[in-house]
Amino acid sequence: MAALHVAQLNFLPAPEGLAPAEVLERWPSLVDIAEVVATSGTRVSVIQAAACEARIARNGIDYHFIDIRGLDTARSRGRRFAAALAGIKADVLHANGLGFAEDAFAVARCLPRPPILFQDHADRPPRWWRRPQWRRWYAAVAGVAFTSAGLARPFVRAGLFGPSTRVFEIPESSSRFTSGDQEQARAESGLYGDPCLLWVGHLSPGKDPLTVLEGVAQATLHLPRLQLWCTFGSAPLMEAVRRRIRRDPRLAGRVHLLGKVAHARVETLMRAADLFVSGSLSESCGYAALEAMACGTMPVLTDIPSFRALTDGGRTGMLWPCGRPDRLADALVRAATDRPAPARIRAHFDAKLSFAAVGCRWSEAYAQLLVDAWRRSG
Repeated sequence: MAALHVAQLNFLPAPEGLAPAEVLERWPSLVDIAEVVATSGTRVSVIQAAACEARIARNGIDYHFIDIRGLDTARSRGRRFAAALAGIKADVLHANGLGFAEDAFAVARCLPRPPILFQDHADRPPRWWRRPQWRRWYAAVAGVAFTSAGLARPFVRAGLFGPSTRVFEIPESSSRFTSGDQEQARAESGLYGDPCLLWVGHLSPGKDPLTVLEGVAQATLHLPRLQLWCTFGSAPLMEAVRRRIRRDPRLAGRVHLLGKVAHARVETLMRAADLFVSGSLSESCGYAALEAMACGTMPVLTDIPSFRALTDGGRTGMLWPCGRPDRLADALVRAATDRPAPARIRAHFDAKLSFAAVGCRWSEAYAQLLVDAWRRSG
């Protein structure tokens, strides 16, 4: 029996001026999402909007770059995607980004047979006055996938999905990080602390670093040797963070602002840490949390839908309410005094969040959509 063939559609154009191979390096998630699916034995082709025509085969996946320059309407782009898909003969179409509903609808008008499954990537429902049109576009969709079904609620409440549209709970991606020797990682990174606490994320309002700092300050009453290490990209709250650290003697000397570090170094930092902390108010998935669990580092995360899904409802890790530093302090103390072995965290990752585990969930979703399509066709 031939393997199920899925075509992943990426409507967001690749950056101009980059060769296709460079695009795959610049956009690692494009490769990761394709390879996650391929681990289940599914055949994967990727159709990528671009400013050139090219085809690359890598790790058993065919990447088709199609030139959409000058195609200013969703209908014209849809015809171009459909032309590329016609020769591929995919069983299921996997469209990335719920914001591209019009483009997917245009593809469906040209190729009505393969069911379309949309994957969420931090998308939000359209404004209320645009929703009637979006409902029409989403009517062409057979299924949607979110890291947590809870993330689908704004779309469902807005009536954007039809009654037959299936909602799947599948992590947005996975991680290639692995666990390692903590003492070696500490020697390489210079991290220390008891507990050694790691933050990886922007210093921005959506990540809520000021609440995390207050929670850490309160936790030091019971954890006097705690050290917090922060790596981040953008930092619009940098001055507020520095001022908070400078004015609180509980934080002075124990909060280390490392700034931006290479992605490979993040793996070493996570192996060195005892706990990973996040104050995020919302996440479509939480890549840093995924990476921490891949390294066997216990996560202490905000109680939001995506983190509940990643931690199996908090059974692997600690969850605390957004904006509550006192509850974060309690969680840090409990995590520091009764944290599971790294091997247990990694075992959860392997079972639920690894490439193989996520790939199986995608395979099951595709199969369900094909069964639905066969039933509708009689």
